[in-house]
Amino acid sequence: MKLLIVDDHHVVRKGLVYFLEAASIVKDIIEAGTGEEAVQLYQKHKPDVVLMDIDMPIMDGIQATEMIVNEFPEARILILTSFSDQDYVIPALRAGACGYQLKDVEPETLVETIKAAQNGESALHPQVMKHVLTHVAKPEDTSKQRLAHLTEREKEVLQEISTGKSNKEIAVELVISEKTVKTHVSNLLSKLELQDRTQAALFAIQAGVAKPINI
Repeated sequence: MKLLIVDDHHVVRKGLVYFLEAASIVKDIIEAGTGEEAVQLYQKHKPDVVLMDIDMPIMDGIQATEMIVNEFPEARILILTSFSDQDYVIPALRAGACGYQLKDVEPETLVETIKAAQNGESALHPQVMKHVLTHVAKPEDTSKQRLAHLTEREKEVLQEISTGKSNKEIAVELVISEKTVKTHVSNLLSKLELQDRTQAALFAIQAGVAKPINI
């Protein structure tokens, strides 16, 4: 995996580099200290995944994410920040981030989140999901009509997605294989006409079927 780490704090970048190299999930790591530099390096290297901080000089992570995704819609950008406020979360997701994790996340969880991003999945920190829950539109009839196209098992998988769980975690929760989970995720995304798991999580909230999150 080729990874671009974007953070204006040199110590944070180096810490992530050492940890991820030790975890043996990346072959090539590129570093950027500003959002502007991140855009330039993405254009040059086309990394598989980007770990993007938000609060940076010259150009922040949300602006950089939007610029990259506008030019490269397939870009997999994972926000990694200390900010969980909805003023940051919602704009970041709207800009095209495929996931949002806080810097206090467990190291093992970060590794799984990066792998998920590379595989086209999305992940939101539970605390972030809790904020999102309070800042979305009320359920609409159209959402419920689309929901009716899902099987009961697909609805269960959708509920688990709304909590930010990975396919592996959903498989354990529902006592089914990870391969089966992937199939259900693919089917429900197709039926609901959604692009990714982040959209699915937001849809679940709007449709009123999101699973409560206890923190």
